[in-house]
Amino acid sequence: MDLVPALEEPLKKALGPATAKVMAEHLDLHTVGDLLHHYPRRYAERGELTRLADLPLDEHVTVVAQVASARILKFSGGTGQRLEVTITDGSGQLQLVFFGRGIHKPHKDLLPGTRAMFAGKASVFNRKMQLAHPAYELLRADALDAGEADEAIGSWAGALIPIYPATAKLESWKIAKAVDMVLPSAQEALEPLPDSLREGRGLVPLPEALLKVHRPHTKADIADARARLKWDEAFVLQVALARRRFADAQLPAVARVPRPDGLLTAFDAKLPFTLTDGQQKVSEEIFDGLATEHPMHRLLQGEVGSGKTMVALRAMLAVVDAGGQAAMLAPTEVLAQQHHRSITEMMGELAEGGMLGGSEHSTKVVLLTGSMGVAARRQALLDLVTGDAGIVIGTHALIEDKVQFHDLGLVVVDEQHRFGVEQRDALRGKGKQPPHLLVMTATPIPRTVAMTVFGDLETSVLDQLPAGRSPIATHVVPAADKPHFLARAWERVREEVENGHQAYVVCPRIGDEEEQGKKGKGGKGAKKESAEDAAEKRPPLAVLDVAEELAHGALRGLKVEVLHGRMQPDDKDAVMRRFAAGETDVLVATTVIEVGVNVPNATAMVIMDADRFGVSQLHQLRGRVGRGSAAGLCLLVSEMPEASPARARLGAVAATLDGFELSRIDLEQRREGDVLGQAQSGVRSSLRMLAVIEDEEIIAEARQEATAVVAADPDLEHLPGLRMALDALLDEEREQYLDKG
Repeated sequence: MDLVPALEEPLKKALGPATAKVMAEHLDLHTVGDLLHHYPRRYAERGELTRLADLPLDEHVTVVAQVASARILKFSGGTGQRLEVTITDGSGQLQLVFFGRGIHKPHKDLLPGTRAMFAGKASVFNRKMQLAHPAYELLRADALDAGEADEAIGSWAGALIPIYPATAKLESWKIAKAVDMVLPSAQEALEPLPDSLREGRGLVPLPEALLKVHRPHTKADIADARARLKWDEAFVLQVALARRRFADAQLPAVARVPRPDGLLTAFDAKLPFTLTDGQQKVSEEIFDGLATEHPMHRLLQGEVGSGKTMVALRAMLAVVDAGGQAAMLAPTEVLAQQHHRSITEMMGELAEGGMLGGSEHSTKVVLLTGSMGVAARRQALLDLVTGDAGIVIGTHALIEDKVQFHDLGLVVVDEQHRFGVEQRDALRGKGKQPPHLLVMTATPIPRTVAMTVFGDLETSVLDQLPAGRSPIATHVVPAADKPHFLARAWERVREEVENGHQAYVVCPRIGDEEEQGKKGKGGKGAKKESAEDAAEKRPPLAVLDVAEELAHGALRGLKVEVLHGRMQPDDKDAVMRRFAAGETDVLVATTVIEVGVNVPNATAMVIMDADRFGVSQLHQLRGRVGRGSAAGLCLLVSEMPEASPARARLGAVAATLDGFELSRIDLEQRREGDVLGQAQSGVRSSLRMLAVIEDEEIIAEARQEATAVVAADPDLEHLPGLRMALDALLDEEREQYLDKG
C-alpha cells in the first residue's frame, strides 16, 4: 500500500459526511492530515483526586464516589427537566446536575450503588456544592480488582484534557473524539525534516509528535511535541522562501554599474550635507546588489525621516548612469507628486535633461499619475519610450499596458504594505530582463517577521536619524479622567502657531459616512456601561465634526482646514500645498497624512481617539512632526480609563521613539495571525504553533538550514516528505503569493 494517502484521505470517508461537512465549513479541515494538524489550544488538567469533604470551589476536580440517589425534576414553569444525582464517598455528599437532552444517558448509567469517577468544576448553587454536567467514567466493581481500579483512577484523574479551537457547531470534545478516530494514521505521517537535522536537534519523529500533542500523558510530552511541530512550520516555510531566492538567483538581469563621473558623482558633489554612516553602508549594499547579473531583491527599512528617499534616489541615479531607467512606485497620487517635487528639488539642474540650463550629466524626471491631463501624460509616456526620462515617479498608473520603457533597470516600491505583490510583478515584467527591485518601508518590521513575510528579500536597515532632526515629545492626554488636560492641549497648539509653526489634528473617521443615523442607541433597558465600553461604543471622532468644533471653539481665529481620502485629488493637493506653504495653521486630517507628507514647519500633532489606532500607525503619524529644526510635540488623546490595555498601548508609544521596539510591542499585543497580515494570507494560515516573536531563534536557524538544504538539492528529490509538506503549504493561491512576493 502507498504510504501517502493515509493523511490525504478525505474526512468524509474517515468520519462520515455529517461531521466532515461541519469540519470543512467551520474549521476548513478537509483531510485526515488537516485534522491531525488541528492542534489543541491548551490542556485542562483533571484535578487530582479530592475527598468530597475538601472540595475547592471553582476548580476542576476529580472524585471517585458512589451514587446514593438519582431523580428527574421538572423546572418550575414546566420548560424542560433536569437530572439530580447525589453521590457520596464516605467523607461527604455532592450534588450532580444534568440538563435538557443530556440527561438520558446519565439517568441510565448512574443507578444508585454504582461507583464512578466524576470530573468537573465545583460551583455553589442554592448554598450547596454541585458539579454541573460532569464527565464521568463508570468503575465496574466486578471487572477490576482493587489494584487495577486504583491504577485506572490514577491515570484518569491526572489526565491532560486537550481543549481544541472549536466552534458553536462543533464542541472541543467532539473534535477530540474525531481526532481519536484518525490518530492511528499519524503513524504514516511522512517526515518533512531531513534526518540529520532532526537528530542533530534532538527532535522527536513526526508520528510521535502528533500523538503527543493530541494525547499527552505528561507536560513533558506537550513540550516535546511543540518543539518538534514548531520546527516543521518554521522549516517548511523557510524552504519555500529559500527556493524563491534560489530561483530568483538563476534569473538573468543586467548588471548596473555606475560610470565613475556621471550623475551620481555630480549629485553627491552638490549635496549640502554628508550622508550618515547608515546611509553610506546601505547604499553600498544596494550598489553591490545592482552590480550583479541576477535581480537584486532588497527590502529597505528605515524610520520615518531616516533618509530612505535619499538612498533610493542615489540608487536610481546609479542605474541611470549605467544606461538604464528607474521607476519609483508610490501608493497615492499625493505621495507620488510629493516624491516628484522633492526629488526634482534635490537634483536641481541635474533633473533638467534636454532643457536649457540643464547640466551635461542631467536626465529627465517625469511624473505619471492617473489624473494627469492628456497632453502631459502623452509627453511623459514618450519620454519613457525614448529613454529621455531616466527616472519616472508614479502611482500604479505606471503598471498599465500602455506604459513602455526604453530600458527599465530598477523598480523602487515605496511603502510596501500598501502595494500588492501583483503590482510589483506587473512592473517587473516591463523590463527586457527582470529589473532590480528595492522595496522601502517606514514601518519597522522585527527581524523575524521580515524573515517570515519578506523572506524572499534581503534586508537593509537604516537605524540612525540624519543630523538636524529634532526630538519629539509624546504625552497621553486622558480626556475623560482629566478634561482640563484636553483644554491645555489646545492651548499648546495655539502656542505653537503663535511661535510661527503649524499643527496636525488626526481623527479616525471622516464624518460624512452613512452611519450618522445610528448614533442614538441606548434608550430604555440599556445596560449601564463601563467607561471603557462607552468609549469603545461611541462612533470614533470625525474630521468634519472636530474641525467645525475647533474652528468655532478652542482654535477660533486660527486658519483650520480639513484633508481626507474622499476629497478630489485636486482639492487634496491644493490643501496640502497651502499647508506646506504655511498658509494654513492647523490641518485636521485622517490618516492620509500617515505616509510621506513632509512639512518641516509642522511641530505639533494631536491624535484624537488615539486608542483606535495601532501602535505602528501612531508611530508613523508621529513621524510627521519634528521634521525641521524645532522640537516636535505629539499628544495622544484618549477617553479610555487608566487601567485599560488601550491606555497601556498609548503609554508604550509615549515612552519610546524606537520604532523597532514599538513594532515588537505591537506584535505581542496583536494575535499572531494578524502579524502576517491579510496580504500574506497564503502563509498566514500555516502558522499554528510558531509564535513569530518568541521563536526568533528557531526561525533564524530554520532559515539557515533551509538555505543549505535548497542549495544542495533545489528540487528536494531526496526529501519526499518535505516536498509533500511544501505542497500542502503552497496550494494554488499560496504558491502564487510566494511567486509574486
